[in-house]
Amino acid sequence: MSTIKIVPLGGVRENGKNMYIAEVEDEIFVLDCGLKYPENELLGIDVVIPDFTYLVENIDRVAGIFLTHGHADAIGALPYLLSKVHVPVFGTALTIELAKLNVGDHADSKDFNDFHVVDAHTEIDFEHATISFFRTTHTIPDSIGVNLKTKEGNIVYTGDFKFDQSAIPMYETDFGRLAEIGKEGVLALLSDSSNAENPAQVVSELQIADEVFDTIRYWEGRIIVACVASNLQRVQQVLDAAHRSNRKIVLTGQDFQRIINTAIKLDKLKLPSEELIISVKDMKKYQADQLVILETGTMGEPIKSLQKMANGTHRVVKIKEGDLVYITTTPTTAMETAVAKTEDIVYRAGGVVKQISDNMRVSGHANPNDLQLMLNLMKPKYFVPIQGEYRQLAAHADLAHELGIPYKNIFITGRGDILEYSKQKMNVAGSTTAENIMIDGIGVGDIGNIVLRDRRILSEDGIFVAVVTINRREKRIVSPAKITSRGFVYVKTSKDLMKEASVIVTEIVEKHLESNDFEWSKLKQDIREQLSRYLFEQTKRRPVILPVIMEATQRKGRKAAN
Repeated sequence: MSTIKIVPLGGVRENGKNMYIAEVEDEIFVLDCGLKYPENELLGIDVVIPDFTYLVENIDRVAGIFLTHGHADAIGALPYLLSKVHVPVFGTALTIELAKLNVGDHADSKDFNDFHVVDAHTEIDFEHATISFFRTTHTIPDSIGVNLKTKEGNIVYTGDFKFDQSAIPMYETDFGRLAEIGKEGVLALLSDSSNAENPAQVVSELQIADEVFDTIRYWEGRIIVACVASNLQRVQQVLDAAHRSNRKIVLTGQDFQRIINTAIKLDKLKLPSEELIISVKDMKKYQADQLVILETGTMGEPIKSLQKMANGTHRVVKIKEGDLVYITTTPTTAMETAVAKTEDIVYRAGGVVKQISDNMRVSGHANPNDLQLMLNLMKPKYFVPIQGEYRQLAAHADLAHELGIPYKNIFITGRGDILEYSKQKMNVAGSTTAENIMIDGIGVGDIGNIVLRDRRILSEDGIFVAVVTINRREKRIVSPAKITSRGFVYVKTSKDLMKEASVIVTEIVEKHLESNDFEWSKLKQDIREQLSRYLFEQTKRRPVILPVIMEATQRKGRKAAN
């Protein structure tokens, strides 16, 4: 009897950062390796990736990394993992090409080249499991789910999916294959929960294509379309609509050209006309009603670019009277405020805003009916809802229970929880390290809670700096305390506050200089505490207090020779 473990390193109780481990005996199979974009409280953080400690500690047992699609929440953390471990990476043709672009942009992983292209007909035999794949419908071509066939039954990972009966062949779900896997017997199903709590029907991509075409065809001025670069299905719809409306496309997203070239090369994106896309410098040759400007990026980047366009700081485009800003991506909850602010700025600039989600429910993820259909096709013994915050996982658990799966067989896991199947029963058997690893610039994991706390305080109450120069040998202050502040108070109108703070610092320093057990750390701590108390009494604010104590030294001159 095989011992099986399932360990989510990300993607549970959060949106994005999908990464799951399936262990069969002594083999480890990694399912996706994604990142997530930071929420507002993570000041200055670029992206967040999973904690790879468990994989690094067990590198000799890792059989491979299996990618379901080419979005950042599935492949974005791959360069950071491959800089630590070198194991084979498997994915469909487009997913692998996008992964190569991603990996090649990072100095520590750019030389990695152990990529393997698979498709829905591929089977890979390992010692304790056979890996196969099945086609799914998502907003990017070549999306697949992963099936691990073991002696105890199949372990199925859906990846991101939805069911769309009108999907074109490139995006079709293989329902026959899903039914076949279900008949073989599914031990555990790991299924996308992103839309589990929203009962609204997701419209078909055919309906969305009609909506995009109607919007572009009937607008009489210039159109600026905001779109996530990796949503190739939406990009295709914009390209088709622009062509049918006799408009030209201008691309402004910096990284999008590489993605579009890769997709065209693999025949995953089709240009209706070779003359459809024009360069930025040729924009002046066309009337406003002949242009569609396609602004792309990752997650919130198109929205930020729209703000620059409206403010007149964008490098290429300035929004003007008569422009339509068409937002074709559904904003996340965290982005809703930013989108609302962007709309206001655009209207101030003379433009008009339309969101594709104004009139229809648009999503690349399954709604509750689709989720229950997946459960009925798989008929799993154990169910692990993934890819969503806790409320979404709980809603998905309730959907599974409605179909007859007992709650004792449903596991709402946290990051690092270890589910172990042994002696014909699944249980939580402990946990492993699975913290959020934050990326800031080139720093990986060097930003923790203390730094984030300081950044938050700096953003809210500013910084208060006290600089003093002392001569410890002579027990005197060489230069009186100088006080400066940023983001705390307006110095010119707070002279009394600054003078009193200087007096307090001076008294503290003099007291410590007279003491027989002078310690730098105690002196600085005393300054922080007393200044903090005084400043809070006067302003009800708590700035970051930074005492800077410098010591003056005197060099003895040489005595002259007699």
